[in-house]
Amino acid sequence: MIILENRTFPERKEKESLSLFFALWKKCFFLCILKLPSNQLLMKKKHLTEGQRYEISAYLQDGKSQKEIALILGFNRSTISREVKRNADGRSGSYHPDLAQRKYRKRMKQRTHHKSFTDALKLQVDILLTADLSPEQIAGYLKRNNMEYISHETIYLYVWQDKKYGNKQLYTHLRRRGRHYKKRGLKTNPRGIIANRIDIDQRPSIVDEKIRFGDLEIDTVIGKNHKGALLSINDRATGLVWIRLLSGKEAAPLTEATIKALLPIKDLIYTITADNGKEFSFHEKIADKLNIFIYFAKPYHSWERGANENTNGLIRQYFPKGTDFGDITPEQVMRVQNILNSRPRKRLGYMTPKEKFKQLTNLDYNAVALSA
Repeated sequence: MIILENRTFPERKEKESLSLFFALWKKCFFLCILKLPSNQLLMKKKHLTEGQRYEISAYLQDGKSQKEIALILGFNRSTISREVKRNADGRSGSYHPDLAQRKYRKRMKQRTHHKSFTDALKLQVDILLTADLSPEQIAGYLKRNNMEYISHETIYLYVWQDKKYGNKQLYTHLRRRGRHYKKRGLKTNPRGIIANRIDIDQRPSIVDEKIRFGDLEIDTVIGKNHKGALLSINDRATGLVWIRLLSGKEAAPLTEATIKALLPIKDLIYTITADNGKEFSFHEKIADKLNIFIYFAKPYHSWERGANENTNGLIRQYFPKGTDFGDITPEQVMRVQNILNSRPRKRLGYMTPKEKFKQLTNLDYNAVALSA
């Protein structure tokens, strides 16, 4: 037994020594491997200098690959690849260090640097918020007018911080979002069938392009307990809105208000698109008086009148659900109409609907009696 143990002991010791050797070798290997990317990572965060751009050019002319250049200069391969790709000559595709340096300096000048949210800028934002402009509209308005710029995210943060710690009540001027709709159990239309309706499929394709004034959408905004209503009309291209207080939500008062509102500009109107509500039963009378075509969206396809749905949301900012329209005056309605027509819109490049109307028609908003 003793001899057997003496024979096996050197073998066991040799195995343990080999295991220890490989463990130490493995540890040293990975420490060396990990150390190299660490150095490269430090270089990765630095910008290339003008001298390094000349080195890149020289190595490229010597026929070295981008991978080899990256190893020589101590940069990540993607850094060299990106440098050559975006700073090369756009016509020849070749890399010139002086051109690359000029392109780099130009990009640095064009970068948007952080600007502090000063008290003067906060005051300007407060004024625009109380005028019921959204943070996106404010940011776009400041940028378009070459004023001191701040992002809409910063404005939102400012508003919610004021709600939590301040007393300006700025959040009350934000538009409410996330409305929930009740599901309708039946697909049949309980509102009745419109006689002689023209389906939206027959509407000219130019209407979808939104390149001309005069393609309108129409709807109603219903008051408290389904009593009273507002007439809501908007132009698809400019975003101009017409809002009228109706004496009732039936077809007769709506027809009369629509004709009266649009008659001053009948020569500028091409089409009107409506939903399938029975309040539009007299659509033929409207079409005849204004000499236009009226088309109807498909039932339960509200996206076919998306601009009008959005307009109704804007109106609800001033007349929330539950508003008793019996307590509202026509003057209040016209005030809201003027606010919305003077509000810069993101989709218009932060022009106002009034400005976009003048751009498309070369006519002044007030000169054509849009508020008549």
